[in-house]
Amino acid sequence: MAQASVLDTARQISRNGLIGAPLLLMSILAMMVVPLPPILLDLFFTFNIALSLIVILSGIYSKRPLDFAVFPTVLLIATLLRLALNIASTRVVLLEGHTGTNAAGDVIEAFGDFVVGGNYAVGLVVFAILVIINFVVVTKGAGRISEVSARFTLDAMPGKQMAIDADLNAGAIDQDEAMRRRSDVVSEADFYGSMDGASKFVRGDAIAGILILFINIVGGLAIGILQHDMAFADAMRNYTLLTIGDGLVAQIPSLILSTAAAIMVTRVSSEQDMGQQFASQMFESPRALGVTAGVIGILGLIPGMPNLVFLGIASLAGGAAYYLSIRTVRDVDEELVEEALAQQAQAPAAGEVTEENKDLSWDDVVPVDVIGLEVGYKLIPLVDKNQNGQLMARIKGIRKKLTQEIGFLIPPVHIRDNLELSPGAYRITLMGVAVGESDIYPDREMAINPGQVFGTLTGVPTKDPAFGMDAVWIDPGQREQAQTMGYTVVDASTVVATHISQLLQSQACDLLGREEVQHLLDGLSTSAPKLVEGLVPDVMPLGVIQKVLRNLLEENIPIRDMRTVVETLAVEGTRSQDPDALTAAVRVSLGRMIVQNINGLSSELPVISLDPSLEQLLQESMQSGGGLEPGLAERIHQSLLESAQRQEMAGQPAVLVVSAPLRPMLARL
Repeated sequence: MAQASVLDTARQISRNGLIGAPLLLMSILAMMVVPLPPILLDLFFTFNIALSLIVILSGIYSKRPLDFAVFPTVLLIATLLRLALNIASTRVVLLEGHTGTNAAGDVIEAFGDFVVGGNYAVGLVVFAILVIINFVVVTKGAGRISEVSARFTLDAMPGKQMAIDADLNAGAIDQDEAMRRRSDVVSEADFYGSMDGASKFVRGDAIAGILILFINIVGGLAIGILQHDMAFADAMRNYTLLTIGDGLVAQIPSLILSTAAAIMVTRVSSEQDMGQQFASQMFESPRALGVTAGVIGILGLIPGMPNLVFLGIASLAGGAAYYLSIRTVRDVDEELVEEALAQQAQAPAAGEVTEENKDLSWDDVVPVDVIGLEVGYKLIPLVDKNQNGQLMARIKGIRKKLTQEIGFLIPPVHIRDNLELSPGAYRITLMGVAVGESDIYPDREMAINPGQVFGTLTGVPTKDPAFGMDAVWIDPGQREQAQTMGYTVVDASTVVATHISQLLQSQACDLLGREEVQHLLDGLSTSAPKLVEGLVPDVMPLGVIQKVLRNLLEENIPIRDMRTVVETLAVEGTRSQDPDALTAAVRVSLGRMIVQNINGLSSELPVISLDPSLEQLLQESMQSGGGLEPGLAERIHQSLLESAQRQEMAGQPAVLVVSAPLRPMLARL
């Protein structure tokens, strides 16, 4: 039983990874200190090659860099393992190199003898070429890309965070998805920062490989000639071949890991792995393959050229181009057939009553849409689910979000096409009246300037229709560049959805009718029947309650807490039926919610106050019934505007505190 308990504990520790990392580090340190027999060197060198292949294939098959976020740590561990193997193999080469080229194991002998044909001059050249490729080309390029990516990723973080907030406010994503995306943005910055440092490991490893080569050759010659009385030629052959074999067996995994690092920092996040991206982006254009086949075919016809090879490659490229063009035509024909069948299905059958022959009735009187969205014909794909249109889903998300935040059910948005609009235009209507419209580009994305950006973009200058900020319509391929410069980038569907969200929030008071108020009271009566009983019409009519609720919504105060609102109206309704007085009383009851919406959970709220003499003057003007002089009203407005701007620049809310009688007048001002 005791033995089983110990085994279970060992398995649990191993499963939790508590001893994995320390054991690996201890093994690496042991290889640097403890002499290893040739058989263990063969095992570890083979494991090192296999590890490098696993790493590069994991990078190739990952769909985005964050899918292999542990790569910088793996790169460090693999580099330490390779350096430890270099130390262990150097010890064996210098101690046993005089016995022959198999002194350090079969792997080193194979790379030193078979790979370079037993010629150490050829081995030196091959090793030098590998080092140049690794050090000058791959490692240097990957290191530079890592530095730029790390800097640009950090600069783009504010823009990406604002884009996430824009999608959240537009209802395109929920809170959980927003948290996940924010976590991805932070993880991406950490990843590229780590890759910037990890690239230095690879660069240092390449330099170490060169130094170890010359140290081994010089040290081996000295030991072989001076200690073992070997002839110079024999010592040169044994120690150089062993050193070259050791260098090659270390440099090949190093080159593979350098390539893996370059792949990780150069690839773009996608729903496809690298192989699928190559197939879909490089070999999907019949024109590119056809032109390539023509050029290679012409070169193959020139006398003296390797005609068979050139013409064979040209034939393959031409065949692939022909196959892709036939497939493209077939796909287009299928789409045309489907469209024709759909139109035929919509055509009236014989004997049916057509629209022209049908008599008018009351059914032809179309009611006005409470909320409407009219789109030009180019924007129809945005609202068509069959064409992967996302706008309807986002509008549904907006309605759900606003319903939860404001406190009553936002009516459905009726969408219809309008041929009178320009092809890329849309129009938002409330009660049949246009309240907002704009032109968009469905095949582009909008890069919004949030106030501070680090460069200019090529595109179509415009204004964000929701908030009027400067923006540019850009190609989707410029998205990463724009985010790096600090722009907030959103697609066309998000632009429309954000515009709708902003208008619905500002016009919420106009959407609250008597039907909605009655639904609110009916919903409250299920949880507090005595509270609602006798309120309407004994205490006040339904219209007064509607007016109070609309006043609250007009001041951007949610009406989610209907219990507090109705309790206040039930008490104050016996004293006054004035909607403005009742609204002021309800505001006092909702004070905690109002302050929390402004200031969160902070214990202090910075405010703006009027000069006492000015406040007294305003009270006297109200009591006399004369109102404010235009000049005084303009000066007060300008002063309040400047104070609000100072608060905003300091990152604080702009809150003006005045006496209760002055509040309605200054709120309207």
